[in-house]
Amino acid sequence: MFTVKIPKIGLTINGANRWINVGIQIQPSEITKILLILFFAGYYTDKTRKFDSFWEMCLLPMILTAIPVLILYKVQDHLSAGIIITLISIVMMFMAGCKWTYIGRLLLLALGFGGIGYGAIHSKISSGGGTFRTSRVQAWLDPWNNYSTTAYQTIQGLYAIGSGGLFGVGLGKSKQKYLYIPEAHNDFIFAILAEELGFVGCTFVLILFAVFTVRGVLISIRARNLYESLIAIGITTLIATQAILNIAVVTNSIPNTGISLPLLSYGGTSLIILLASIGLLLNVSRNAKKA
Repeated sequence: MFTVKIPKIGLTINGANRWINVGIQIQPSEITKILLILFFAGYYTDKTRKFDSFWEMCLLPMILTAIPVLILYKVQDHLSAGIIITLISIVMMFMAGCKWTYIGRLLLLALGFGGIGYGAIHSKISSGGGTFRTSRVQAWLDPWNNYSTTAYQTIQGLYAIGSGGLFGVGLGKSKQKYLYIPEAHNDFIFAILAEELGFVGCTFVLILFAVFTVRGVLISIRARNLYESLIAIGITTLIATQAILNIAVVTNSIPNTGISLPLLSYGGTSLIILLASIGLLLNVSRNAKKA
């Protein structure tokens, strides 16, 4: 993840320093996600560990998770990847048998740190200062007051969604994708989908993601051992979480985080990693117990 800071290797695109160029363009954070899933699956099936304490079961894994999350935030300023990794870790802990009391302690810690973060952001917004992160929060809270700056992409996306109506304007007939929406082929592909296929098309895509998630959970439940079960639930959580966050951003339900829509957004590293992950999921399914 530090490779993005190496001169002539690290790439900065649209102000984000998240890629490296080694003959091909690679986004290290996408590789980190699947590696952490494999790491946690191995950690919780390590027979040399005794998972009878809050430290071994929850706190140590969360500390280990915090390391790449902080690196992603401070080095790459990639908060969305950090959020996804954290959610995957919590789900895998639960599936590994983490007690409800332990989960409760983690949530209290999360609420504490979240409160501190909210206070810091609110203070910066109130004082008129802050970074681009706080400006994105401002744009989310009042997009029309930031129409020509930080909220431009969001508002153009909402125009596209509104233009789609019930059945859309027709496949390939979007107008907003012609230089109106920045990254229309990537982060905001769902807005173009809404414009071209309308509410019905969006609902169909959401149903497909829901079916994938349910099938992924069933595969995890029927896996022949804990290791494969954790891999399956980790991959399912990865794809489901990315889909939820992307659609929430496009519909302005949460601040813009800059995350792709799985299997639909244009991309190199992300698409390859997701396809490889689904391959692992299918392999677990092939060896799973029959219902």
